[in-house]
Amino acid sequence: MVNNAGTSRKIPHRDLAGVQREDWQSVLDVNLLAIWDVSRAAAEPLRESGDGSIVNVTSLAGVVVGGSSIPYAVSKAAANHLTLLLARALAPSVRVNAVAPGMTETPWTEEWHQEREKAAKASPRGRIGTAPEVADAVFSLASLTHVTGEVLMVDGGTHL
Repeated sequence: MVNNAGTSRKIPHRDLAGVQREDWQSVLDVNLLAIWDVSRAAAEPLRESGDGSIVNVTSLAGVVVGGSSIPYAVSKAAANHLTLLLARALAPSVRVNAVAPGMTETPWTEEWHQEREKAAKASPRGRIGTAPEVADAVFSLASLTHVTGEVLMVDGGTHL
């Protein structure tokens, strides 16, 4: 099972007054609580399969300081930690991992020209990622039968 829903609002981190309680609630609902709800609902069928796999798509913003807003980054950090907790709770019959992409070419980011350029310059690979690269990482983690509790950064080395 892949948890790949996400939402955010671009709010500069220094603009604390620009973040409303509703921003927190909507971001946490989608980026964290949806992972919990879907994982909990799928836990028993995945256990019964004998070798279930959950892959959560989180974000590099959950590992390093950054991201489109503070609520977004916090929600993704919490999703990374939830991944580890679920890996322990659902073992041994269900593996739980996460893919944490850096800036990626998607319809969501296509208008983020400055942010994309900055991310490409920060990456040792000299570019941002692509959706197929993230999908490959998700598929790999779902397929690796002795890997659980990992958060794989798919960021071209930007975290370095």
